[in-house]
Amino acid sequence: MPNPKPTRDELPEAGGTSVTYKAANKLEGKRALITGGDSGIGAATAVLFAKEGAVITTVYLPDEEQDAQDTKKQVEEAGGKCYLFAADLVKKENCQAAVDFALEKMGGIDILFNNAAYQMMVEDILDLPDEQWVHTFNVNIHSYFYMAKYSLKHMKRGAVIINNASINAYIGRPDLLDYTSTKGAIVSFTRGLSNQYISKGIRVNAVAPGPVWTPLIPATMNDEAQKQFTSPMGRPAQPSEIASCVVFLASMDSSCISGQTIHCNGGTVVNG
Repeated sequence: MPNPKPTRDELPEAGGTSVTYKAANKLEGKRALITGGDSGIGAATAVLFAKEGAVITTVYLPDEEQDAQDTKKQVEEAGGKCYLFAADLVKKENCQAAVDFALEKMGGIDILFNNAAYQMMVEDILDLPDEQWVHTFNVNIHSYFYMAKYSLKHMKRGAVIINNASINAYIGRPDLLDYTSTKGAIVSFTRGLSNQYISKGIRVNAVAPGPVWTPLIPATMNDEAQKQFTSPMGRPAQPSEIASCVVFLASMDSSCISGQTIHCNGGTVVNG
């Protein structure tokens, strides 16, 4: 399978061409906090948020400084403002620090996109290191809990939280047992948190991408898995295609939607 170049603001068309994302000021004046914002879905979301008028703070691992700087540059080229905060969110203290930084730089938080994630293929539970199981949960769901908890203290009516789940929560992918388990937890977390806060005017939703071509894929999947990395559309999605769904959930276009999961998975029917 060829390695496509991930796109942040180009949306593929059925004929093999693409169109540039067209903004409509849907997030004008909003302040967004994005985790895992240096590359992939997080970076694409930062770019589209900027095109829609939002100010952005992105949180990323310190080792990803160059990617984060590249994302910031593209956000600024799109006319946006992007603040960078390097931190490993496995520590709850870093989650608090990220929220504090966002509040200091932006003056508030209107949108939280929990997107940070870790995965590593292991075929059998007997071979899955205990340390990897714990680390995956720390990154993929514990950080979502802490980021939401610390952000909600400062969110007002009209604010939104979007969590990045996965198709794997619905199909039970066997070679990513720990990752799949955390994504199921994210779906339930989204539903429960929505039920807590919808009466307070704060909506909570999730996206559940299918195969998406991001830097995470060649870094964590073997050659055989990459060859099978496709969808009923015959291709993996681009980060921009997931980001456009996040924009929808962040904007007033989804004003009557909360506690739900958008299945941006390339056509796989999951009925979940």
